[in-house]
Amino acid sequence: MEILRFTLSGKNAFFKKPEVNSYCYYTYGNIHKVALLGMLGAVLGYGGYTQMQGFDKAKKKAGLSEGFPEFYERLKDLKISILPDSEHKKGYILKKVQTFNNSVGYASKELGGNLIVKEQWLENPGWEICLLIDSEEAGNVRDAFLNGTCVYYPYLGKNDHPADISAVTVEDAKAIEFDIGRLDCFAPKEEVQVTDLDFDELEEMNAFSEFKYEEALPVGMDSWTNQYSLKTFLYTDALVEVGDAEVYQLKDGKKIVFY
Repeated sequence: MEILRFTLSGKNAFFKKPEVNSYCYYTYGNIHKVALLGMLGAVLGYGGYTQMQGFDKAKKKAGLSEGFPEFYERLKDLKISILPDSEHKKGYILKKVQTFNNSVGYASKELGGNLIVKEQWLENPGWEICLLIDSEEAGNVRDAFLNGTCVYYPYLGKNDHPADISAVTVEDAKAIEFDIGRLDCFAPKEEVQVTDLDFDELEEMNAFSEFKYEEALPVGMDSWTNQYSLKTFLYTDALVEVGDAEVYQLKDGKKIVFY
């Protein structure tokens, strides 16, 4: 089995939180699985939310109530792992609120049709992305990345923010035994537990922790509403124990889990 590994970055990114849609639009602090699958779907030419508009009418005529955008239907079973890049070693990416005008004419009912928009953007984001090649769809993604081809232009949450994809490599997947240690990726909090060691044990192992980053991020979609389902993710330099999840070691020694 293989792992596709690449660096994903950009000048800005915006992964909209759906809970707030007035005054200011807010972003998740890191790219999440659904947004990443959407980007991979764009590379492969799969339909997204826009194509769902016609599908909604068709499925209602057929008496159906469930459905996903094409990219999610095809790619939802991919196994991914997301690692902060070297510029964001503690998992945190700076954010800044941007204010701009939407003057297309139909954006606002106010005189002049101008809408003042405030969005919170990630500044100079970057991640390492790993994809486990364990299915036909994963193989399609690998081939497209290695050949440098895409159908639709990939972007980071919004087409104002083009994605920069670099350092594309394929490595052999190597599962390892893991009792206690550090993980180099965002991991579902339910699958890892920070070890409860006393001061002397930490000193002996030179394993004092400097940071812990937690965030609830989308991992999937509901088939009835297409709303996000969330899980809390943990990224820390503390020693952790892993439950049933398999831990893989990359070529440079980094340890990750897929989800």
